[in-house]
Amino acid sequence: MIEPTRKDVLMRILEELSEACPEYRFGQMIANLAMLARGDAEGAVWDMEDEELLLAARKHLENWSRRQVPVP
Repeated sequence: MIEPTRKDVLMRILEELSEACPEYRFGQMIANLAMLARGDAEGAVWDMEDEELLLAARKHLENWSRRQVPVP
């Protein structure tokens, strides 16, 4: 069974991040989020918990949104 964190929250934030950054390939996005969550430690992507991925995705989306320049 899929945990509620993954089903309801994590997948939604990954969708938002995918829409905000359409130039990212999905695997690239996950690898970047693993780096944000765990650094460049060997096995980071394998050992990352859903909650860590969620925090990294939220942080990345927040940082990306702050860098966007509004179109007049």
